[in-house]
Amino acid sequence: MVADTFLVIGAGSIGQRHARNLAALGQKVELIPYRECEASAVARRTDIAGVIIATATPIRLSLIQLCAAQDWPFYVEKPLGWTRDQIADIYAAAAPVADRSIVGFMMRYHPAVRALAALDLSDIYSFAFEIGHDVRQWRENWSFAQSYASDPAGGGVLLDLCHELDIAHCLFPKATVSGAASLDHPDFAEVDFATRIILAAPLGTVAMDYLSPVSLRKGQLRGTDQVIDLDLLAPAYTRDTGAGPQTTAFDFDRNDMFLGLMADFIAIAKGEAPSGNPLMPRLSAVRESCDLIAEAWQARQFRGQVNVAF
Repeated sequence: MVADTFLVIGAGSIGQRHARNLAALGQKVELIPYRECEASAVARRTDIAGVIIATATPIRLSLIQLCAAQDWPFYVEKPLGWTRDQIADIYAAAAPVADRSIVGFMMRYHPAVRALAALDLSDIYSFAFEIGHDVRQWRENWSFAQSYASDPAGGGVLLDLCHELDIAHCLFPKATVSGAASLDHPDFAEVDFATRIILAAPLGTVAMDYLSPVSLRKGQLRGTDQVIDLDLLAPAYTRDTGAGPQTTAFDFDRNDMFLGLMADFIAIAKGEAPSGNPLMPRLSAVRESCDLIAEAWQARQFRGQVNVAF
């Protein structure tokens, strides 16, 4: 049998998006809920070209072990895990297929992020990235209390909105975690609703929250030769080197990022050349970013609570 089917495990909103995008990219796709995924039955299949793991964060390792045992490349949603030990276990299990697998850091396909990564940022001494939205408005008929996000093990805003940490690592790969402060909720102890992470060097902060009444996704970079202000939702950035501000805007649809990343996964799964995006999150190349996210999660110190109805 020809191995031509991409199997999406996890039928939530992100799994459904991946299935639609695979079909739009001309691939044969099968979507199955995780609860209906019988590992022994899946392992007997001979038609699998690749697997998309779109489950809740705690459900990673066993599926990755299955893929590695069958020599199947996989696309796994971020975050990979929330402790350094989990990351180490996953990388050990995934080693046979790590070069042909992808982590879902789709913001690496955002045109503004790619443009910033192509600039000379060696003079930057300070940076800040922030993302916030009201999680209660996330999607229709959705309950925070009944979602993976409300689980102290693998939930919370830092892990949910960890893309900004990955962006920081892409632009400043030597930055390490210096500390993290979080707010939880009276009904959801040790689930972070707002978190601020300190990184160095350069000196940086990454903040994420479930509370902002206005969706925002912004960044600021400050250097000795330039000042850059970024709006990832616009999307645009303004750069001033002392000769006056110059704004670069981008024609952009959010799903373009998902399509771009999925197209690269299809290519490497089939042994073909990917797009050439230098930020492509091949599993074998993103260990440091995955570790950074886990280190930030483990560094959290809860300093207060938010009193918002959930």
